[in-house]
Amino acid sequence: MAEKSPAADVEAGLLAHLDSTGEVPDSRAFASSLGVSHLELEGVIKSLSAFRIVDSTDIIKETWVLTDEAKGYAARGSPEAQLVAAISPEGASKDALKAKLGDAFDVGMKAAARNKWIGFEKGNKDLVLRKVEDVKDELQEQLKKLEKGEVVPDKVIDDLKRRKLITKEKSIWYSLKKGPEFVVKRKTLATDVTSEHLRSGDWKDLEFKDYNYGAQGQPIAKGYVQPLMEVREAIENIFIMMGFTEMPTNNFVESSFWNFDALFQPQQHPARDSHDTFFLKAPAATKQLPEDYLEKVKQVHQSGGYGSKGYGYDWKRDEAEKNLLRTHTTAVSTRMLYKLAQVKPFAPKRYYSIDRVFRNEAVDRTHLAEFHQIEGLICDYGLTLGDLIGVLEDFFSSLGMSKLRFKPAYNPYTEPSMEIFSYHDGLKKWVEVGNSGMFRPEMLLPMGLPEGVNVIAWGLSLERPTMILYGIDNIRDLFGPKVDFNLIKSNPLCRLGI
Repeated sequence: MAEKSPAADVEAGLLAHLDSTGEVPDSRAFASSLGVSHLELEGVIKSLSAFRIVDSTDIIKETWVLTDEAKGYAARGSPEAQLVAAISPEGASKDALKAKLGDAFDVGMKAAARNKWIGFEKGNKDLVLRKVEDVKDELQEQLKKLEKGEVVPDKVIDDLKRRKLITKEKSIWYSLKKGPEFVVKRKTLATDVTSEHLRSGDWKDLEFKDYNYGAQGQPIAKGYVQPLMEVREAIENIFIMMGFTEMPTNNFVESSFWNFDALFQPQQHPARDSHDTFFLKAPAATKQLPEDYLEKVKQVHQSGGYGSKGYGYDWKRDEAEKNLLRTHTTAVSTRMLYKLAQVKPFAPKRYYSIDRVFRNEAVDRTHLAEFHQIEGLICDYGLTLGDLIGVLEDFFSSLGMSKLRFKPAYNPYTEPSMEIFSYHDGLKKWVEVGNSGMFRPEMLLPMGLPEGVNVIAWGLSLERPTMILYGIDNIRDLFGPKVDFNLIKSNPLCRLGI
């Protein structure tokens, strides 16, 4: 025969008590009378309440309890009182007091000095003197009162809170009475029909537990899509819908030539400084550059060409050969445009890319040293700035960002150039979301593209529009070690504006 569980004994005792008296005014006192913990009784109460065998009423009380530090002060005295007690009539050195009081020394010194219980010998700040014979340790008295559950003034509570000696604790217990389904001993309800029940035939006399058709099933183990990846997929679909082809972006390491020089960005430009760019130590340089094209780029930088005066400086090949972590995916666009220029006859193209780039930037709520860049470009005859604005409005409206503004800007490789702003409802202000422009002839013509072919292009980070669409105001909540996985699991299928 199976032994009765402790919970069964507690339940039997509770039901017998209710049967004879009709109520339990305080579950804590009743738990003590049974010799069990209140937590154990609480489990029985909840089980009986679920079957309406007992009715329970919550009794909630918030009380101040002493911290471990405060319990020590209540037993041994406050730090200031301990300090004064440790000072002999002739005084005591700070080192001796610190050795005796330990961690309580600094607190005791400040409090005792504030109470004017101690002083210092003139000309010798290391010798601590008593200024009073006896002290009344009010702090110890107050802590002992709280420990006994006595009431103390609010001013005392505020002082103890300031010194972090007390914390608020919520206590919950119950008053109980008979429920509408009260029985002195409840039957154990069967949950399943077993082979033993069928063989013995006792299934006919069993009472079965009702099925809870509203109960939730076990959560399905599944993966969740990170918000950046969701928006990335949405943006890729927009590009594909608009007839764009994806560019290969599988090289994080790039040469300065493709990252800067081929874009008509001078070698003295601040963006090429180590404060803004991550340069590689090994391999530090590349030798695999197209020689004919490199000479044309060198020429247009030094003395101009194609209607340009150039920059008029001594272009250095070793600067162009330096390897770096690409600062933008425009380096990929440059490679693709150069490759397109070698194919005859020329055919218009629409390209896009979404991948990581790296900038040596200070990290704040809107900037990271590593982020994702989205880039789109259209290469065709006769394109204008009006075409660029129209494409940008179509692109961003598909993302749900219909509030756009454009501001003139400067880029070494685009002219004209525009910054793109979108209104952020969370931040309640206009936020820069991208840059755009028309690639300069000094960049396109040395590649071998025909006269009259223009390229309109734009770039933006993946993180900015994602923050706007999800109402996130700190980029570190979206990407990196501080991401809340509950945010990822609970993301709505429909984002803001989409």
